[in-house]
Amino acid sequence: MHDGGSPWTLTVPTGGDTLRMERLTRDLHDALHRTDGLVVGFHDAGGPTEPGRKGAGVGEVALWAATTAAVARPASQVLITLIKEWCAKERHRKVVVTVGDDSIEITGRPDAVQERMVREFQDRLVGDDGREPDDSAA
Repeated sequence: MHDGGSPWTLTVPTGGDTLRMERLTRDLHDALHRTDGLVVGFHDAGGPTEPGRKGAGVGEVALWAATTAAVARPASQVLITLIKEWCAKERHRKVVVTVGDDSIEITGRPDAVQERMVREFQDRLVGDDGREPDDSAA
């Protein structure tokens, strides 16, 4: 997503309800598509995913998202915030965000542990962006 990095894969798990998954995924697509600097599309469900990779499987509808922003942290924060806001509309909504081999599940009712996990996920995505980590923020 940054510096030619991997696009994000967004999957909306619904416990096997394919119609609900498709409806919610299209709704998430519409919500993200309206954001400047964000490019969103549907994964090709007919194409196989790489062996050993998390992604859309048979019968799943998934999105990919990428940003046109040059700075990774603000772009990832915007995308995560948009996903959180979309999930918050219904407490049972979930989105699994996958970037490369790393993933996080965002729910409509996040607790403090999930918020910390999301921050750590974002930190892993940014990696070495030239700033020293802030160990005092605990």
